[in-house]
Amino acid sequence: MRQIVLDTETTGLSFAAGHRIIEIGCVEIKNYMPTGETFHTYLYPGRLIDPGATQVHGITDEMLFGKPEFHQIVGPFLEFLGDSPLVIHNAPFDMGFINGELGKIGLNPLPMTRAIDTVKMARTLFPGSPANLDALCRRFEIDLSARTKHGALLDAMLLAEVYLQLSGGRQPDLDLLRADKQKHSVSMMKERALKPMRHFQMSEEELLKHKAFVQTLKNPLWEKVG
Repeated sequence: MRQIVLDTETTGLSFAAGHRIIEIGCVEIKNYMPTGETFHTYLYPGRLIDPGATQVHGITDEMLFGKPEFHQIVGPFLEFLGDSPLVIHNAPFDMGFINGELGKIGLNPLPMTRAIDTVKMARTLFPGSPANLDALCRRFEIDLSARTKHGALLDAMLLAEVYLQLSGGRQPDLDLLRADKQKHSVSMMKERALKPMRHFQMSEEELLKHKAFVQTLKNPLWEKVG
C-alpha cells in the first residue's frame, strides 16, 4: 500500500485572501515504511510573505527569487502523488492551498476523500491532549532537534514517523512475532510429558479435624443437591 505524507509552507493563512504556497514537501511510504523517495520544491509566489509566516517557517522573499512557479512543477508534483492517499497534518489547510493553486491554472481539485488527517487521528486517540506536530513527536519520542523552524520536507518526514505510530504501522510485525511466540508455546506444551498423578494419604488426626470442621458449616451446598 502506497501513501504520500505531504506538507506545505505558505505566504499566509488563507488562499482566498491571496496567499500562495512557497514550499512543498512529500515523503513516500509503502506498507507503513518510508521508502526514501521524496518530492521537494520551493516556489516563487508572486507576492510578499507575511512577516508572521516568516517567523514560523524562516522563508524570506529573497530566498524565493528565481524559484519555479506552481504551474512549472505541477506535472512532476501530481505524478509523484499518483492516486495514493495523502497523509496530512490539518488536511483542510494544505488541501485548500493545493486545490487553490490547481484551480488557478485550470486543473481539477484533489478530492478531500484522499486526505488522511493526522490531527483528527491524534484527537481521536488522545482526546484532550495537544495534537500539534511538536507535541506528537514528543509523545512518541521522535527527535525534534532539527526542527528549529517549520519546513515542508522536514515536517513531512517527522509526520511520516508520527503517522506510523498513530496508525500502528509496525503493529503487523509485532502481531506476527506474538503469533510465532504463541505457536512456539503451544508446541512446547504438546511436547512436554505429563507427570503421573500423585496421591497423598491423610492421617487419622487430619481426618478427624476435617470431619469436625465440616460439622461447623451451616447449610452446606452438597446437602441441597438432589
